Amino acid sequence: MKKIKKVVRFRRRREGKTNYKTRLAHLKSGLPRLVVRPSLKNIVIQLVEYSPDGDKILYTCSSRQLVKYGWKGSNKSIPAAYLTGLLCRKKIKKGTKAILDVGNNTLTKGCKIYAALKGAIDAGLDISCSPEIFPPEERINGKHIQDYAEIIKDTEKYKKHFSKYLKQNLDPSTISKMFEEVKNKILA
Repeated sequence: MKKIKKVVRFRRRREGKTNYKTRLAHLKSGLPRLVVRPSLKNIVIQLVEYSPDGDKILYTCSSRQLVKYGWKGSNKSIPAAYLTGLLCRKKIKKGTKAILDVGNNTLTKGCKIYAALKGAIDAGLDISCSPEIFPPEERINGKHIQDYAEIIKDTEKYKKHFSKYLKQNLDPSTISKMFEEVKNKILA
């Protein structure tokens, strides 16, 4: 009787956590990876360099750090993603070349991952991409949130949808102004 040999795939592939074909392509480039990971509450950006002993994280930035600059809005929004990308300028040398690593996230034109990428590029990171993928400027600066707040102003939905903003005594119709203030503080 002949024994059948069973081949077991890598654990992270079985669990759907790592696409090794994409990872190999990233590693072959020889460039550090700009890793953008949105979660349910925050956005985390890391600059990661490959090392045979294990990946080395050169820099980490989270949307939770925006509070130090006066950000009171949601940490998972498109404006917060852009500002988090802009925070990268504090530690990363201008002109550093990198590639974008989004993991298993599905990308669509104008998503918050691309907003974070635009912030990182504006911060001085050199990543090649098409400018068509970025969200429009009015979404980056929060004008769409402001417009939506104006539309539903005197309804019950307004209190429910913007409860976090109202709890912090923040008027959702001033998001664009707050965005510009925080952006200027980061760039200063």
